[in-house]
Amino acid sequence: MAGTFFARLLDFSLSGRGVVCAAGLLAGAQAMAQIQVPVAAVQLQAVGQGFEMDGVVQPVKQSTISAQAGGRLLSLAVKAGDRVKAGQVLATINDSETQAGVQRSQAGVAQADAELRNARANFERTRDLLSKGFISSAAMDTAQAQLKSAQAGRDQASAGARQANLSQGFTRVTAPFEGWVLQTLVEAGDLAMPGTPLLTLYAPMPLRAVVQMPVSRSTMLKTGEAIEVQVPGADGSQVWMRPVGASHVPGADPVSQTIEWRLELPAQAAATLMPGQQIRVRFAAGQKQRLVIPAAAVLRRGELTAVYVASPQGFVLKAIRLGADHGPQGFEVLAGLDVKDQVALDPVKAGLSGAQATAIGTEVQ
Repeated sequence: MAGTFFARLLDFSLSGRGVVCAAGLLAGAQAMAQIQVPVAAVQLQAVGQGFEMDGVVQPVKQSTISAQAGGRLLSLAVKAGDRVKAGQVLATINDSETQAGVQRSQAGVAQADAELRNARANFERTRDLLSKGFISSAAMDTAQAQLKSAQAGRDQASAGARQANLSQGFTRVTAPFEGWVLQTLVEAGDLAMPGTPLLTLYAPMPLRAVVQMPVSRSTMLKTGEAIEVQVPGADGSQVWMRPVGASHVPGADPVSQTIEWRLELPAQAAATLMPGQQIRVRFAAGQKQRLVIPAAAVLRRGELTAVYVASPQGFVLKAIRLGADHGPQGFEVLAGLDVKDQVALDPVKAGLSGAQATAIGTEVQ
């Protein structure tokens, strides 16, 4: 039975259909062996060392309005989003205590006036008696000292009255400048104490973008480097603009190890932005020579980033570590490749059996 089976198998392979099948397999193997994959040489190129970061829009002129007098908050006349004018009343505080202080100071002024009049009259009488020789010079000195003391008491009482009136004015919280209410921090009925924040006020112009930049990147920048911010254009598109001015805080945050950069926005850009809005900032930091490969050569499989490198025996898969993406120039290679390497521009085909480079040693554009 076994001999019969092998004999039939031999007859089938020698038949016409077996020849056709074998020829097809041979042709497929030859086609696979002839897979040509274009390659490109790893090159050193001058690439920009610029980078982009997210910033936050902040008003240049912003104040937290706090209470300067203690008492119950009677009313809050504004809410978040309201526009206010300089001197406008924002909130009122119960002034019962300050009213009592005003009355007390007024009484002190009246008492000081009476004592001053008495001391002046006594001084004049003493001077007349001295001129007639009825009293000694010591009595005159005493009367003069009493007059000066009464004058000082009057000045002290007047200062106390002015202070009481000033404290009375603190019960009416007013806007220090024209702007918008960013947020309110209290409600009517809350107890206000000196220093208690009531609301935040900001001027709509000018605005600035604030970026918290790592110290390692901040040291890359030099004075005069190009800085741009991305803002909404008139047609709704995003456009890049140069800030009016740029500065940074001369010190790093000890916890986050960042340096705060402040970029003053031009008026036309500030008109389309609002405080708290996120904004994209682009920094230029010169150019350096870096190994660069085309983006088409990069193969990503899960956590693996690799390329196929051409060799006389075919393609070899090599893991690499990429740096910045430079757009049309390609990706910066930090590790895994040398300047003499040739990488496959079609990593899918390069992974097939029998794949060969079209021109090893020359760059294929």
